[in-house]
Amino acid sequence: MVRLLGRTGSRSSRRPGDLRDSRAQSCGGLSSPGAPQPPHPPPAEQQQETDRRRPGALSALWSALTGRSVAGQVFALQVVIVLLLVMTAVAALLLQVRRDTAQEARNRSLAVAEAFANAPGTREALSSPDPTAVLQPAAEAARSTAHVDFIVVMNNRGVRYTHPVPERIGQQFVGNIEPALAGDTVTEEINGTLGRIVQAIVPVKAVDGRVVGLVSAGVTAEHVGGAADRQLPLVLGAAAVGLALATAGTALVSRRLLRQTHGLGPGEMTRMYEHHDAVLHSVREGVIILSGDGDLLLANDEAQRLLALPADAERRHVTDLGLPPDTAALLASGRIATDEVRPVGDRLLAINQRPTDRGGGPPGSVATLRDSTELRALSGRAEVARERLTLLYDAGGAVGTSLNVRRTAEELAELAVPRFADFVTVDLYDAVLDGEEPEAGSPLCRTASCGIRRNAPLYPLGQRIQFVASSPQAHSLRSGRASLEPRLGEAPGWLAQDWERTTSVVAYGIHSLITVPVRARSLILGLVNFWRSEKPEPFDAEDMALAEELVARAAVAIDNARRYTREHSMAVTLQRSLLPRRLPEQGALDIAYRYLPAHAGVGGDWFDVLPMSGARVALVVGDVVGHGLHAAATMGRLRTAVHNFSALDLPPDELLGLLDELVARIDQNETAEDASAPVTGATCLYAIYDPATRRCAIARAGHPPPAVIRPDGGVHFPDVPAGPPLGLGGLPFETADLELAEGSRLVLYTDGLVEDRERDIDAGLELLRAALAEAGPSPEDTCRAVLDARLPSRPGDDIALIVARTQALTADQVDEHHVPMDPAAVGEVRAAVTRRLAEWELEELTFTTELILSELVTNAIRYGSPPIHVRVLRGRSLICEVFDGSSTSPHLRYAAMTDEGGRGLFLVAQLAERWGTRYTPTGKVIWAEQPLP
Repeated sequence: MVRLLGRTGSRSSRRPGDLRDSRAQSCGGLSSPGAPQPPHPPPAEQQQETDRRRPGALSALWSALTGRSVAGQVFALQVVIVLLLVMTAVAALLLQVRRDTAQEARNRSLAVAEAFANAPGTREALSSPDPTAVLQPAAEAARSTAHVDFIVVMNNRGVRYTHPVPERIGQQFVGNIEPALAGDTVTEEINGTLGRIVQAIVPVKAVDGRVVGLVSAGVTAEHVGGAADRQLPLVLGAAAVGLALATAGTALVSRRLLRQTHGLGPGEMTRMYEHHDAVLHSVREGVIILSGDGDLLLANDEAQRLLALPADAERRHVTDLGLPPDTAALLASGRIATDEVRPVGDRLLAINQRPTDRGGGPPGSVATLRDSTELRALSGRAEVARERLTLLYDAGGAVGTSLNVRRTAEELAELAVPRFADFVTVDLYDAVLDGEEPEAGSPLCRTASCGIRRNAPLYPLGQRIQFVASSPQAHSLRSGRASLEPRLGEAPGWLAQDWERTTSVVAYGIHSLITVPVRARSLILGLVNFWRSEKPEPFDAEDMALAEELVARAAVAIDNARRYTREHSMAVTLQRSLLPRRLPEQGALDIAYRYLPAHAGVGGDWFDVLPMSGARVALVVGDVVGHGLHAAATMGRLRTAVHNFSALDLPPDELLGLLDELVARIDQNETAEDASAPVTGATCLYAIYDPATRRCAIARAGHPPPAVIRPDGGVHFPDVPAGPPLGLGGLPFETADLELAEGSRLVLYTDGLVEDRERDIDAGLELLRAALAEAGPSPEDTCRAVLDARLPSRPGDDIALIVARTQALTADQVDEHHVPMDPAAVGEVRAAVTRRLAEWELEELTFTTELILSELVTNAIRYGSPPIHVRVLRGRSLICEVFDGSSTSPHLRYAAMTDEGGRGLFLVAQLAERWGTRYTPTGKVIWAEQPLP
């Protein structure tokens, strides 16, 4: 119908009778409806005539497919286009693969280098005596897993610690490391030892920010890509299919054209035109037809009335007809429009527009116009009210879904665009993002931004903004009320904020602004800016009231998120301050550890490594059930108590007994008025390892049992008696005494590693056993293997893990002597120890060691009881120990001028770095420790 109407476009203003006369004349030899018609042939003759015409139709179809017809020319053009597209696609594919190859090499090398540089243990390995021994296996394993050609770890001078070719370890690294030494990452393409490579260099930083080493990962360009070989056959196949479809489509169109023109005589065509013309000028909706260039081809009587078209409107461009600019732009665009309301004069016209070429017709568009002035006025107000109520209702469920300030601000912006504004920006004080109360006068941070387009010239995310006093934002911050700027181009106070940017905003099309302060009680947390660009009408007072209500609801969620952020930050800070920041130096155990907080927040898991007398080391791991400040604070109290109790050199069972009494007293002091929960559920495991005897004493209070990995790789869980959790009381704790071969690994952990809601502890222990059996030989490898196999994606509980590989003092590091109860034996002991110090090349300590041993052995002979035993240990320090069978402990005191004795221990305390007494089942030990020169 549209195609036929288009043919009558130049005669739309004539009467129906005139249209019949002109169309009859344009048909040439075709007779008009009133002329005599030839008689119809009988049915038999019609069938014969059809049979005679059939070979002619086939001939016409063949002619349509050859180059002599339009269909043939279209066919040839489509073939050329398909061939050009294939050539373009192949060329683009090659260029894209080359670019993607380089980009993928850069991304992969940078990602691998950053991951390895920030991997646990990399920084510690760089400071170890032999970094290559630790890092080379890890680098090669990571290189194989990440599919890169090399991972090189080097020092600050560029000397390699690792390399895929071991012969190149220790040689100078090829590349620019200066930016990396300054703390930046470097990605470059060079000719290296492996050929043309793309490599990334990433610094390894210490806790204080110093660069302690560099990590480089690289990929050769020929090892990335290969997409062209896979995609080229697909492109060629698609071209062949497109060529076949183009041929079939041309044939189908030609055949359809032939079929549509058969059987339609001049009379039927004339009657069809008359019917269409009558309907066109009788309907109460305006109908206009435009060409592809935007020229008016036809306008019925109703369209001329509604649009007030001039008499010579036909064949003129739609923008030259005196229509409103937005209405003319809509009609000239030819785009699909459904019930779009446009004001024309004193009417509101609902415009529906569709293109005419979607069904194979000529280019152009058809638009229908309906006068909806009164109906729109009534329904518009109701619709606006409904939309606003719906927006406020949706804000209750869509804003504040998380306790994150930034995410809450983003939810507010996403909700309001485009339902209320075209662009929304949220500016909050930096203190609010950190969970603190804001200070007036400080800059605001652009926290969230959302819009119908991404290229708006507004301040970007993260920008710190200081609003000038004349701006509406500054006025809202001062007054605490919303501000409306209906026309930004005429607002000098807003334009003064940043002349270059504000003029760009106006030129972009943003013309109206509502600024609403984010208020929570008496606090102003920031601003929300609503910007309008698409709708021509500015914001009004009703819009501002809606914006205030919307922001008021969001302000509650933002303030809740702020307070949660503050409390969470306090808890995290407390927890981190209570956990050990670094392990103490000791020579009995090679230790690696991991601490992973729960996804829900801070908890009460903790661990510690405590050096003790006699080169012994205590390991402790504990768990306070629950999360939050109370759990973190309780954890800190228990950790401090263990530190103090361990200084008494108590056996593990006695230490847990004291800790149990402490927890019980804490629970008694926590009253209901203090709103504090009891500590019931706290568990602890305490172990002491002695490298001289390779014995390990372990006791546990409701804690999961430790695991031991033997030097041959076997894994077992030793039978350590399980005492009750701390604070319950009533039952004593028991100590298990284990003998560990040198090189064994002792694994301590909290229940978050082996127990969760979906699995009981027995199943978790079996999975842990399997992970430990496949772990590497070092403690770092063991930690990594356990967490890779057992760590959930979102842990619900804290996880503390310690892996300690045992070391033993060799026979030449221990010097032991039995001392008879005779004062004359003191000299023999001094002489024997002096000889051993000479063998250890510690002659510098001979004098002080003789004095210490003389005083300690003399006191044991004079005040102690047999047997007396002397042991000297050479580890990280020189330790002198004197054993006797008495349980009486000496005390340090100041001797008076007239006293004959009492100065021995004072002398020992002055000469030794540390000294003390510990009790054994058969007596006591007095020890003194001296640093090695």
